[in-house]
Amino acid sequence: MEVEKVKRYLESSATIDGDKLPLRFFQRLIMHGLRVELIETNRVVCSFKVTPRLLNEGNYLHGGAVATFLDMVSSAAIYTAGGTLTGTSVEINISFMDAAYADVRY
Repeated sequence: MEVEKVKRYLESSATIDGDKLPLRFFQRLIMHGLRVELIETNRVVCSFKVTPRLLNEGNYLHGGAVATFLDMVSSAAIYTAGGTLTGTSVEINISFMDAAYADVRY
């Protein structure tokens, strides 16, 4: 799959239009604000500013939001490598090195 098509897929997943609940609401809610910095075959680099809507009770980025980012962006990377089918990841292993706080772009 061409990289520009993958970029459009990621960025369209990051928009919410109007007041109605769109298809794949949670992905859109979490991905809103994602910026694709670099996309090429086998590689996708994104940045994201953590917003208060994605914070947990400890005031840092919720682990479920991290898992959604990881699932969506890694699926996009598979597409850039020519993969034609990705689905829901059934097992994701995530190591957290430090907390991500609100109003900081990572």
